[in-house]
Amino acid sequence: MTQMLLTRRLAVAIFLSFAFAYFFSALVRGVTATLAPRFSIELGLGSGDLGLLAGAYFLGFAATQLPMGSALDRFGPRRVLLGCLTLAVLGCIAFASARNFLELTLARGLIGVGVSACLMAPMTSFRNRFNPEAQIRATSWMLMTGSFGMVASTVPVQWLLPHLGWRGLFWCIAGALALAMCVIGKVAPVDSQKRHTLAAASAGYGAVFRHRTFLRFAPIGFFQYGGLIAIQSLWAGPWLVEVCGKTPEESARGLFVINASMLLSFMAWGAIVPRLYRQGWTAHRLVALGLPLSLGALLLAVGLGQDATAWVWVLFCTASTFASLSQPAVGLAFPTGLAGRALSAYNLIMFSGVFVVQWSIGLSIDVLRTLGWSTIAAYQGAIAFFALCCALSYFWFLAFDDGAGLVRLQGTP
Repeated sequence: MTQMLLTRRLAVAIFLSFAFAYFFSALVRGVTATLAPRFSIELGLGSGDLGLLAGAYFLGFAATQLPMGSALDRFGPRRVLLGCLTLAVLGCIAFASARNFLELTLARGLIGVGVSACLMAPMTSFRNRFNPEAQIRATSWMLMTGSFGMVASTVPVQWLLPHLGWRGLFWCIAGALALAMCVIGKVAPVDSQKRHTLAAASAGYGAVFRHRTFLRFAPIGFFQYGGLIAIQSLWAGPWLVEVCGKTPEESARGLFVINASMLLSFMAWGAIVPRLYRQGWTAHRLVALGLPLSLGALLLAVGLGQDATAWVWVLFCTASTFASLSQPAVGLAFPTGLAGRALSAYNLIMFSGVFVVQWSIGLSIDVLRTLGWSTIAAYQGAIAFFALCCALSYFWFLAFDDGAGLVRLQGTP
């Protein structure tokens, strides 16, 4: 009994050490949506500039995924995460000290590189140490922790700005990430090198990208899951201001509600999904049933225009959390020796989608405005094109037979 309690305490301590870092990585990811009106006024940034600034984080994030996946399998999550977080701290300091748009963009890209392991390192650790049911729960609750960070990036940041300014805010984030490094260094377990088998090592990324489960989920990861983060971390804020006519403070409150709903959704997934899996439900079935709701929300936004306030984006974001089930499903489809690479490769697909969707929405808005469209119509047109891409990815998922049967909780490759 004592050993069971000790093991449970150790598992909780490992989870919390990772979650502390992931909270701040999510906060710095989402804060652009809250700061967008301030950047537009102080720095004169247009929609395309905002999309590029926000997307630089995800471009830096995506660029590290493949080498990071190999490093996770070879050196273990703890060492990789501590190395990456060092760059995140430096990136936040550079962002706080930036003097122009180019320096801001480069610094944000460095932050993206630095926090790129904040979810993949924990998920790899969970895959190596927890049973499948615990993996599902821990992954959902990590995403819930990220939602806490996204919530903190809205109204709480708006409250702090008059006291700290956005530069002071990033100095504080740098300090918090440095503290997270200390916690992880003390609590997270040390992994032995070369844990994977020779067969898994030689398989490399080719085996990952050819795997039919990976191929089936990839378009959803790119457009639906990536688009969810693109909307949540940037475009929901400008939509509320420029389409719905909200003030920056009202927009921050709307973003607070959106991110709080995401938090509750992931909390529910952590409690409910393991039970559903034990009753025979699968990631494939849940994704197939849930994603049409998010497509419907996008159509509502296009149709309602200025009346599509925060509640529409709450519907879109919460329904899109069904796509999050694809991550553990992909991880469970591979042996442990390939888990880091499989999860990182899928993360590459997802965050490449965030960058593409985030920037392309901004460019589409600017182009449509140049063609004489009103601001509201330009936003509607950009979201309509995004909805079309999401629909095509969903139809690919329905039509694609992954050849591996249903991805159940035991998750054999």
